[in-house]
Amino acid sequence: MDYSHYGGPFSPFSIFLSFLGLGFLHLCGRFDSPPAMANRTDPAAKSIHGTNPQNLVEKILRSKIYQHTYWKEQCFGLTAETLVDKAMELDHLGGTFGGNRKPTPFMCLIMKMLQIQPEKDIVVEFIKNEEYKYVRILGAFYLRLTGIDTDVYQYLEPLYNDYRKLRRKLSDGNYCLTHVDEVIDELLTKDYSCDIAMPRIKKRWTLESLGTLEPRRSALEDDFEEEEEKEEDDQLMGELDNGGHEKDYYRGRSPGRERERDRKRDSHRYRDRDYERDYDRERGRGRERDRERDRDRDSYRDRDRDRDRERERDRDRYRLRDDKEYGRDRERERERRDRDRGRRRSHSRSRSRSKDRKDRDREGGDHRKRHARSSTSPRRRGDVPEDGTIREEPRKKKEKKEKKDDGTDHPDPEIAEANRLRASLGLKPLKL
Repeated sequence: MDYSHYGGPFSPFSIFLSFLGLGFLHLCGRFDSPPAMANRTDPAAKSIHGTNPQNLVEKILRSKIYQHTYWKEQCFGLTAETLVDKAMELDHLGGTFGGNRKPTPFMCLIMKMLQIQPEKDIVVEFIKNEEYKYVRILGAFYLRLTGIDTDVYQYLEPLYNDYRKLRRKLSDGNYCLTHVDEVIDELLTKDYSCDIAMPRIKKRWTLESLGTLEPRRSALEDDFEEEEEKEEDDQLMGELDNGGHEKDYYRGRSPGRERERDRKRDSHRYRDRDYERDYDRERGRGRERDRERDRDRDSYRDRDRDRDRERERDRDRYRLRDDKEYGRDRERERERRDRDRGRRRSHSRSRSRSKDRKDRDREGGDHRKRHARSSTSPRRRGDVPEDGTIREEPRKKKEKKEKKDDGTDHPDPEIAEANRLRASLGLKPLKL
């Protein structure tokens, strides 16, 4: 390329263009940075449980391991052969610790084994190493993460007989004492170990029922057999000392006793299986209890919702009833008011009629009095007979007044009926 018009090949502008091209290649993936290359899984590695082996560790823990100084300084460029030297230097095991949850060297080496994926023979040699206990635990942990069910039970169960002490780093940074058999039991029975979720494996009794795994043989069975043989020999020697015959000696070796011995061996063999079954049953019961609790919570929530709905419905019903009753009461009050108004109107009309009649009667009486004064009747002047016929007219007037005073001739028919009843009872009439 001709850089003459740019000022030469070492001009600032040409250097800027070269750096710009390198950045573009880096974005396109043509060049990888050293940290990304150091954290990559071996291209020849196989997928485990259908995923990248490093994905068996959670991403948060994986990123913390990548950022740790032990990973950058001690684990860079390790192979399956050089990894043994670093494993022999381990003096404790654990997951993460401290406030920032720093990973331990044990977890960094586990991550390196997942990255390079050593062969199965190397891992088995790690497990069979009796001189370095942390190397054994490192191989057992890796096999538990990556191995199949039968290999896990086949290579890890013999480690139950290892009772050596181990140092374990806790989450607060302190150390605690544990043993190899305890760590192996945790790997086979628990879901989490050293802050890593263990892949699920089948139970031992299911593998035995399928025929893919032989029944477990305890290391104590040989001791039990030796003790039983010693007891039987002691019994036979005692019988021989007491003068027993050779038949009794062979009787001690009868097939019945051998069957009993086999039964005892089987009982010792199946104790562990029964223990595992009981453990699984208790675990299943615990899950069922949790499910029942969730169901009870859901049922209680549904009941509360139904109660709230019923309460709202009752409230709506009571509101409708109150509204209807209020409307009825208002209608009744209106009817009563209308009735009272009608009665008042009728009463006022009857009063006005009675007043008009009284006024008419008064006017008629005055007119009659005036007419009587002005007229000269022969009765007034002295032509009145002695038998008292003159007094009949005032008596009739008094009777009319008496009849008018009892209130039976009231214009309102209701009041007239009430006055008749009162007159029949001897009470005074109503004066309205």
